[in-house]
Amino acid sequence: MRRMQGYGATFFETAVGVCGLAWSGRGVTMVALPEQTPEATRARIKKRAGAPLEREPPAQIAEIVCRIAALLDGAIVDLSDVALDLDRIGAFERQIYEVARFIPCGQTRTYGEIARAIGEPNGARDVGQALGRNPIPIIVPCHRVVAAGGKTGGFSAPGGVSTKLRILDIERDAATRAGLAPREPQLRLI
Repeated sequence: MRRMQGYGATFFETAVGVCGLAWSGRGVTMVALPEQTPEATRARIKKRAGAPLEREPPAQIAEIVCRIAALLDGAIVDLSDVALDLDRIGAFERQIYEVARFIPCGQTRTYGEIARAIGEPNGARDVGQALGRNPIPIIVPCHRVVAAGGKTGGFSAPGGVSTKLRILDIERDAATRAGLAPREPQLRLI
């Protein structure tokens, strides 16, 4: 994807509520899932993304916003090609996010599987902690990473595990409609 224009933030309605997205000239820097109010979502983006200017998104960002909204509305959408600005992210987290980006819609992987994929077979807990700090949920689909044994694991976004399960249900329904079998039929709360 070519270089993005400037920096800023935008907010948009989805099936799960008002989300936010911040970007720089290098790529997306943050996605905020809905807080209890749209104002709280705005405050979260402004605080965590370095107080970006809220503005009309350039065409590239508008297209990403449409793709995120479509995914949350039940479409099969691949966001693995979206340019990210990970300048403030450590190398370990980058490895984890790169693996997580390619988990297909409607499927999940365990923290242990991600750990093994990055060459850290005993690093499941570290993977979970890194995903808990993920500033770009949905594009880096940390909701698709679960605990072993059919347990959900945590989710640090607003709404916690119930938000994770809601998004996974939306994706699994989409995968079922598209004839793609979800990897695990049921998750349990831990």
